[in-house]
Amino acid sequence: MEDGKTPTFRKFLNPNFEVHPEGDYWEKIKPLKAKTALLIIDVQKHDQDLAVELRNAGNSYLYDRLKETVIPNAKRLLTFFRDQQMVVTFATLGNQRADGRDRSPTQARPGWNYTLLKIGSRDQEVVDDLKPREGEIVVCKTTDSTVMGTQYGHILRWMGIEHVVVGGLFTDQCVSSTVRDLSDWGYTVFLVEDATSAINADLQVWETRILNQIYCKVVSTEEVLQDLAAQ
Repeated sequence: MEDGKTPTFRKFLNPNFEVHPEGDYWEKIKPLKAKTALLIIDVQKHDQDLAVELRNAGNSYLYDRLKETVIPNAKRLLTFFRDQQMVVTFATLGNQRADGRDRSPTQARPGWNYTLLKIGSRDQEVVDDLKPREGEIVVCKTTDSTVMGTQYGHILRWMGIEHVVVGGLFTDQCVSSTVRDLSDWGYTVFLVEDATSAINADLQVWETRILNQIYCKVVSTEEVLQDLAAQ
C-alpha cells in the first residue's frame, strides 16, 4: 500500500457510497490464489505507437504512464502469476478480415474509435515486455468487452476461476466494459489501478471511481501481490 494504511479502494471512493456506505465489505474481500486469473487487456504495439503520437501532440500522459507505471506493474503481476503457476490471460483487439468488416460498429467508427488491427500484424501484437507465453490464454476481440466479444467468460468458468485481476488499456473503455461484464457474470474483479491507464488523469481517476465498489475492488499492484503471497 502506498502509505501503509489506506487501501487503494478507499482512495478512489465511488461517490454513490457517500450516501450508503458499504462498511467493511470490500475490506474483507481478497483474491483466492487457487481460483484467480490475471487478465491484461489491449496493451498492444498499436497503443505504444498511439502513446508516442499523443506525446508528440502535447499529451504525454499515456506515454509516461505506460512506460513508468502500467508496463512495469503488469510485468510484476505476470512474473508472480507465472512463478506461482497461476492462470494468465490476455485480451487483444484484433480482426480477422484485412478490410475489417468483421469489426463491431464501435470499433469501425471514424475518428478515435477507428481500430483496424489484423490478427497477426505487428500492430496487433502484445508489447514485447508483456509478450504471452505458450499455454497462456489469448483472446481476440472486435468489441470493447472481452466477455461480450469472446468466449472468455466461459473459459474462466470451465477452468474454475472465480476472481479476476485486471490491468490494461483503456480504463474508461475496454477495461471498463470488461470489468462490468465480468461482474455481471458473477466474477469478483480486482482492478489494478496502477496497471491501467486512460489517455489523461481525469479519465483515469473518474472511471476508476465509477467502477470501484460497484463492479470491482480497486487495488494496487503491491496490494494484490501481498494478498496472494500470503496464501
